[in-house]
Amino acid sequence: MLLERLGLEFETFSPDIDETRLNGESAEDLVARLAGQKADAVAADKPSTVVIGSDQVAACQGKIIGKPGSMSNAVRQLQDFSGKRVQFFTAISVICLETRLRLDHTTPTDVCFRELSDVEIERYVNLDQPLDCAGSFKSERAGISLLESMTSNDPTAIIGLPLIALSRALRKAGFLLP
Repeated sequence: MLLERLGLEFETFSPDIDETRLNGESAEDLVARLAGQKADAVAADKPSTVVIGSDQVAACQGKIIGKPGSMSNAVRQLQDFSGKRVQFFTAISVICLETRLRLDHTTPTDVCFRELSDVEIERYVNLDQPLDCAGSFKSERAGISLLESMTSNDPTAIIGLPLIALSRALRKAGFLLP
């Protein structure tokens, strides 16, 4: 949905990579590494194609938070976020093996959750079912109602793809964007 905004033709792939955090790896380093590994995996089969890899993780009070995967985990994540500041990191890696292009960028987004009741959390999780979203919420949907504030220099980063940074990288790769 986000990439369609740029008016470019594209294909999507879901490379099978190990997303396990390395010992001592920060949230920002983890997400950058995963975006790069995803791009590398796809580019290996398509060396003349410009490939975009992307990933997102959240960090709260020193703990890295990924996708919940289940309703109960989503509820638990949001209970932990209630009344707290959570930092989301969204990374992109734009590469083309043939031209030796590699452009990497990570966009942070600070999110302040309001105090949430268990009833609100369960109602929200049932409504949006954010099981595949780092941090268990979708700001582009009803998840925005869970927040006090959100700060980022790229408003689409929290949705999963920082289009300002991506547009800059694609222009450097030779794409004509408006």
